[in-house]
Amino acid sequence: MAKQQIFSVCGMCTVRCPIQAEVEDGVCTFLQGNPHASGIKGAICARGSAGLGLINDDERPQVPLIRTGKRGEGQWREASWEEALDYVAERMKSVMDAHGGRSVLFSDRGGPFRDLHMSFMRGLGSPNYCNHDASCARNVQHAALSVFGFGRKDLVYDLKNARHVVLQTRNIFESINVKEVNDLAEAMANGCKLTVIDIRANTTSCKADRFFMVRPGTDYAFNLAIIHVLMSEKLYDADFARLWINDLNDLYRFVEPYTPDWAEKETGVPAQEIIAFVRELAKAKPSVIWHPGWMTARYRDSFYVCRSIYLINALLGAIGAKGGLPLANKPEDVGRKGLRKLVDLFPKPEDKRADGAGWKYPHFDTGPGLLHLAFKAMETEDPYPLKAYIAYRHDPLMGFPDPEALKKILDKLDLLVSVTFSWSDTAWFSDVVLPLSPYLERESILACKNGLSPYFFVRHRALKPRFDTRADWEILCGLAKRLHVEPLSFNSIEEIWNYQLEGTGVTMKDFESTGMVPLAEKPRYRKVNELKFKTASGKIDILSERLEKAGLPSLKPYESPARPQDGRFRITFGRCPVHTQGHTVNNPYLYEEMPENVLWLNKDVGEAMRLQDGEEVEVSSSGHTGRIKVKLTEFIHPEAVFMVHGFGHTLPVESRAFGKGILDNNFMHGGLELWDPAGGGVAMQEHFVTVKKIS
Repeated sequence: MAKQQIFSVCGMCTVRCPIQAEVEDGVCTFLQGNPHASGIKGAICARGSAGLGLINDDERPQVPLIRTGKRGEGQWREASWEEALDYVAERMKSVMDAHGGRSVLFSDRGGPFRDLHMSFMRGLGSPNYCNHDASCARNVQHAALSVFGFGRKDLVYDLKNARHVVLQTRNIFESINVKEVNDLAEAMANGCKLTVIDIRANTTSCKADRFFMVRPGTDYAFNLAIIHVLMSEKLYDADFARLWINDLNDLYRFVEPYTPDWAEKETGVPAQEIIAFVRELAKAKPSVIWHPGWMTARYRDSFYVCRSIYLINALLGAIGAKGGLPLANKPEDVGRKGLRKLVDLFPKPEDKRADGAGWKYPHFDTGPGLLHLAFKAMETEDPYPLKAYIAYRHDPLMGFPDPEALKKILDKLDLLVSVTFSWSDTAWFSDVVLPLSPYLERESILACKNGLSPYFFVRHRALKPRFDTRADWEILCGLAKRLHVEPLSFNSIEEIWNYQLEGTGVTMKDFESTGMVPLAEKPRYRKVNELKFKTASGKIDILSERLEKAGLPSLKPYESPARPQDGRFRITFGRCPVHTQGHTVNNPYLYEEMPENVLWLNKDVGEAMRLQDGEEVEVSSSGHTGRIKVKLTEFIHPEAVFMVHGFGHTLPVESRAFGKGILDNNFMHGGLELWDPAGGGVAMQEHFVTVKKIS
């Protein structure tokens, strides 16, 4: 058989880069980035390269499993797909007969294919579709809504054309988006400056022109001082502000006391360095990107950190600007029709969301809601019971704080189903495990990538499933048939694709040459007078109507974060280039690259504790204790410790990951109750641990 070039979409992390698979005689022999995709340049990251390791992993779920023992005991019996789907459908029907369709909760990791999942939930009559974002970027989303009236993805990071990029809670060279990495690297080669603000010197900071190591929890203080200098020295873009920014005088009065000298005492960054940085930043305006962050579920004020970042971008005239944050174009913005939505097969559910988004908390986006508040509703049955839960490619027991507390909540369910291509703590605790085909072994619904040049794209199935696994459309459409959700009872992916393409003027043949269908001939930038904001004023609002109506301040006075007591440290965590949280730790290829995490600890602090680099230490908090090797380094703030998230696996089915390193969220006792009322994100870095030498 001749070699085939198959266009697909990577699934090793949530970025979902376009890829090309080379297949010969039913075997994938090579993976690379899609060479036709803008900015990809045929590249793929280490995680993407390990996609074949996922296919070849014998330790992933291989057949449907139904629990026979108690939850979490790991006692299963194998089932056929017919039996497993019948079992889930019958249990779901029993729950819905007793409590209504609204009693079903579904969560995933978000992304371009969520239309199918949202449609399934609408078909059940449930408003309770959620994603993982409460433990990731929900503060960014709500900050964008409060300033612009639209969400974070309605802006584009035009890194390739930027003159100065600032990264704060965004570690771009380790939490890799291939296009963004390539675009930033190209910009830096052309003279773009890079500034990094963090509590430790990560890989990205090592490539930066400026690195500010701030005291943990003081990012908001740093940003307020930046705004102070921009305004007091009149370094902001006055023409842009006059045209588009509301309430500028209110901002000026608010930041008046937050001087660089004041910020130096809070952050540890010298005042003169702050002033010099702002002056340099202003010279690059409007081609400036101060990234609002990715994983911002950190501190009690992380929402206001994100909001202050958007205000800084606006003051620099970067909103809408080439090399800044131009507005994303949807198909209709370039004269094309978008994909037909599967959610439109059903009316919007009449019931309110169980998590309170949109009604109890009117300032929160109702799209994916807030999963930790759905867990709270599950625990209290207020405003109504949630009794069935489907976790799709999602491991909340590893992704949210205090997993033992969450297990007690999940144990109140009548049905817990995990749809997954790898084992996880949530899958191990489930009633049913439905094995998802890895991304190379499944196709997905069509999706649209909005941006300067929007396009449709497709994920093709490159390989036949090695085990008895299925794609998400096969699983959800199979359940839809059994639950008599007729509009979603598609029999093939081709039926779904044809439905989505109806009226667009595009056919599946148009995807054959590159896997994508461009909708515009060239990037489209709006002129400054053509910008549109969805606020009540039609402008950028410094004072947010949606926040003020909710009784929350638009401009929150700064509160100094707690300093750890002697012998204790603020626990922080993050990503690395070779793993995606806990999903890849047992991958046979990536395990070889990084088999366990280590604990970063300030070198001077560690030596005062008589610690040696690489020795094992004991970490404890609120009754939980773990052992981990320590990495002594001058490149972390002395108030903090840091570890890569996703290690500390305890499942016997994962022989490689078992017992390697520790898991940060085990040390976050009570963390499900600790969240930002303005942004909704959980505050996962407001916890402290003790580090002890093992004698």
